[in-house]
Amino acid sequence: MLIVSLGATQCRQDMHDQPRFEALEANAFFSDGRASRPSIKGTVARGHLKLDKHFYTGKVDGELVATFPFPITEDVLKRGRERYNIFCTPCHDGTGSGNGMIVQRGFRPPPSFHIERLRGVPVGHFFDVMTSGLGAMYDYADRVSPRDRWAIAAYIRVLQRSQNMPVEDVAENIQKELMKQ
Repeated sequence: MLIVSLGATQCRQDMHDQPRFEALEANAFFSDGRASRPSIKGTVARGHLKLDKHFYTGKVDGELVATFPFPITEDVLKRGRERYNIFCTPCHDGTGSGNGMIVQRGFRPPPSFHIERLRGVPVGHFFDVMTSGLGAMYDYADRVSPRDRWAIAAYIRVLQRSQNMPVEDVAENIQKELMKQ
């Protein structure tokens, strides 16, 4: 009985053993003898057309953009803050000063978002760095969707504004409190 039961378990024909052609395997069905078929001219994989270069690359005509590809709303900023806290704070910390937990554990610090150079770059720079990486920072293109990368870039602008806001732009009641100090 034991031998019969062991033999029966060896005769399974599940999905792990299905008939199919391996990549570049020979195939007599097609006249060229190949199992791998070339792409049909002009076809684009679903979800990969990406005609809007501004949205998908942060560049127009090879130049970094200074504008966002969609309106920045409170919901977009909330999403940007949420994604920033997940993906960016380990290195850049919650304020964008570049003193995150990774840095506190001995890794090289990223530049602060509040330095003059980064306050002056077009917003497409932040999108491009998140997409392609820069220096020690690896790219997040496969982890963070393009829309979320733009939301993070918008939130970075909010962080920059929070640390470098002219007093005239602050609400009057807060201005008075600041003047007392």
